[in-house]
Amino acid sequence: MILEMFREALLALRANRLRSILTMLGMIIGVGSVIAMLAIGQGVQERVQTSISSMGANLFIVVPGSTSANGVRSSAGSASSLTLEDARALQEVPGASAVAPVVQSSSQVIYGTQNWNTTVLGTTSDYLTVRDWRVRRGYGFDRQEQQAAAQVVLLGAKVAENLFGNADPLGETLRIRNVPFQVIGVLAAKGQSLDGRDQDDTVVIPVTTSQRKLAGNRFRSSVRMIMVQAVSEQAMPDVEIGIKETLRRQHRLSGDAEDDFTVQNLTALANTAAETTAVLSLLLGAIAGISLLVGGIGIMNIMLVSVTERTREIGIRMAIGARPQAIRLQFLLEAVVISLAGCLLGVGLGIAGAYAVAQAADLLVIVTLGSLLLAFTVAAGIGIFFGFYPANRAAALKPIEALRFQ
Repeated sequence: MILEMFREALLALRANRLRSILTMLGMIIGVGSVIAMLAIGQGVQERVQTSISSMGANLFIVVPGSTSANGVRSSAGSASSLTLEDARALQEVPGASAVAPVVQSSSQVIYGTQNWNTTVLGTTSDYLTVRDWRVRRGYGFDRQEQQAAAQVVLLGAKVAENLFGNADPLGETLRIRNVPFQVIGVLAAKGQSLDGRDQDDTVVIPVTTSQRKLAGNRFRSSVRMIMVQAVSEQAMPDVEIGIKETLRRQHRLSGDAEDDFTVQNLTALANTAAETTAVLSLLLGAIAGISLLVGGIGIMNIMLVSVTERTREIGIRMAIGARPQAIRLQFLLEAVVISLAGCLLGVGLGIAGAYAVAQAADLLVIVTLGSLLLAFTVAAGIGIFFGFYPANRAAALKPIEALRFQ
């Protein structure tokens, strides 16, 4: 019986093709918008999550404090109050698993006839641990090379590609500010950071080498920042307190003196960014879902028109024994068929639209099975919800009055 009613529903829709297609447009646009927005939102979340994981887990970034000169105040990081001694002291903070001081500069790296301007990071062997950064080829420098200010270098993936192409860089010698460095390793690709910076456009050298052979006399004893990794997320509040107490003691700050450093909880900032992205994704999906509501109203309007046009047909069916439940089911099936057909076309439109936007704007899109099932479920629900009133109205008609309807 259901199959027969389903066939009759298809025949009824075919009899008014143009009207059926126009009715489906609301569902097509609605479902397409929802699929596209969810796919783009999921892709953005995935990219943010990848950037978060690429930075490392349970991280604090300690930067120098602000400066004030002649009434002009600068932001955090503009002073030069952090030193290697501070980094060594922070290694004793309970709950800190790794500490990596960082000296950062920009410099031209030269190999043969090739050259590339990149970021030069002077740091310790703990840096790769803190950043969860793997050496893809070769090996990382150890504490002995660090203490000896060895002229060795690790290349980021992009730097290795631009300087050496497909050749093996291990063992080769390049120059940074006319100082020769031997390539001992190539880092695995990291991709972009949350601020859009290409993390692979980097070379890493021992911090002592950077301070003694590349930095000017003014900055020889200072570091730009110190990265501290906690043993767990639960230990982070205690570690943050320990960092502040240790640095205040190191810098001999009195009780009422302001900190001359800033501690940034990178994990908290990253989680906030991820939560914000998720909320925006849901908001975009909800806005797109409004068009589904509009599509449902369109289905109800057309089904009311259909009931009016087919009043005599309904009267004849009732006169020959059709029950109100069967009439109701017939019109509900027609509404559901319109809704699901529009949903199918909308899914195709949404996927195509999402990938078109991805190509045009260089975005990552992820179409999940869950979003497709959600679209079908919502479409069927809308068909039943907005088709129920017209179907119930058709079932409530009295046979005699329906047969007299002109």
